[in-house]
Amino acid sequence: MKNQVQLITYADRLSGGGLPELHALLRAPLAGVFGAVHILPFFHRVDGADAGFDPIDHTQVDAQLGGWQDIKSLTQDVDVMADVIVNHMSSDSPQFLDYSAKGAASDYAGLFLTFDAVFPHRATERELLGIYRPRPGLPFTHATLKNGEHRLLWTTFTPKQIDIDVHSPAGQQYLQGILRALSDNGIRMVRLDAVGYAIKRAGTSCFMMPETFEFIGEFAQQAKALGMEVLVEVHSHYRQQVEIAQRVDWVYDFALPPLVLHAFAFKTAGRLKHWLSIRPSNALTVLDTHDGIGIIDIGSAAADRAGNPGLVPDDELNHLVDWVHENSRGQSREATGAAASNLDLYQVNCTFFDALGGDERAYLLARAIQFFVPGVPQVYYVGLLAGANDMDLLQRTGVGRDINRRRYAMGEAERELDRPVVQALLELIRLRNTHPAFSGRFELLDTDGHTLSMRWHQRDSFAELTLHLGSLAHSLRYSAEPGVPERMVLFDRIAAEATRP
Repeated sequence: MKNQVQLITYADRLSGGGLPELHALLRAPLAGVFGAVHILPFFHRVDGADAGFDPIDHTQVDAQLGGWQDIKSLTQDVDVMADVIVNHMSSDSPQFLDYSAKGAASDYAGLFLTFDAVFPHRATERELLGIYRPRPGLPFTHATLKNGEHRLLWTTFTPKQIDIDVHSPAGQQYLQGILRALSDNGIRMVRLDAVGYAIKRAGTSCFMMPETFEFIGEFAQQAKALGMEVLVEVHSHYRQQVEIAQRVDWVYDFALPPLVLHAFAFKTAGRLKHWLSIRPSNALTVLDTHDGIGIIDIGSAAADRAGNPGLVPDDELNHLVDWVHENSRGQSREATGAAASNLDLYQVNCTFFDALGGDERAYLLARAIQFFVPGVPQVYYVGLLAGANDMDLLQRTGVGRDINRRRYAMGEAERELDRPVVQALLELIRLRNTHPAFSGRFELLDTDGHTLSMRWHQRDSFAELTLHLGSLAHSLRYSAEPGVPERMVLFDRIAAEATRP
């Protein structure tokens, strides 16, 4: 994986079209800006119950977006990452429809998880209440199959997303087929989506168990055999992220976004500095994704009911959530918790720009922090354009995460790229991609609790970011070509220019 900033985007929501239109954007005006692009589910169909995360056919590109030839064409210009949705598939998939029609006689009868498959001898109240799920209620859906049978299906997320038995012969064949399809079409990086829920066993939380780690390791080896690197997507207690990082190529640093917000909210870098001293370095850094801003990632462990403390005490976490709601003028509150359907309990749904109250200086400083933290940075398409909350889309769908899943019309992204705050972000991305210091050694400099100072250096090259959280006074200094004085970027100036009439 290149040590350059990556883009996370849906094929259609940034470009206003499909894969060819996204490719055109990356050729110009975003030529050379990103080292890779993570295209969120582009499989058949992209307009299901969960924005493509409920695939009907995980081995086919949705015809609304294009075809595999468009993916292959894109890989000629930029590295491409794709999702492998390991936990579930759509109830409209051919496999489930066959199972519904034939029941036990179906070739796919063992592919789909039922209550009885995990609890063949019944379940106690304690066992059921001990199951971890990121949404309200138990993860089961009563279904009447087309053959008349009544089954209690395991559905971790929505009733349209049927969990699969990844250890069954049919499950293994299904997942291996997905890997082969991606590999055959030039994909060299895969993200394991919802993998923390992939293994279920009676008497456990059914989330991130030892068996889950074993499955992740086995699946990662299969991907590597096909020449693909593996990124694991799990929202969980920070200690689990550290453990996962020891077993795979890459993990997400999901603790970073809320900790950056915490630094701005509390005007102290203490919690963030502590995380920087213990976090895994083989991480993809993010501030925003297609999901909400993780709260569980810095909170105490709830899945195992052990009460393991988090990176931030509960009272500070509660204040942080209220601070984001206030910054967003209450919009994030409308999209979070019981206020909207199909959302995680432990995330705040809001664009990162609005989580900072639309403050351009603070936003650029947050991105500078992200780019200085060790790892490979990813920038979400709405964040790239410093996008605001999409309340119209939220009201139309009632899905909390849609507040940060805006659909840009054809040509709209190009116009947004001209905004001064976006131009400043692009300048910052280019600096992170090209400056030799970022391939060298990282140092977290010793400063007082209200100041964050990070430095990269390699031979005669250096880049250094210093930020005082109380006043937002800052400097971003970096070495230039030999014989040319060092340069400095001040986001106070950029923000002032952006707000001129």
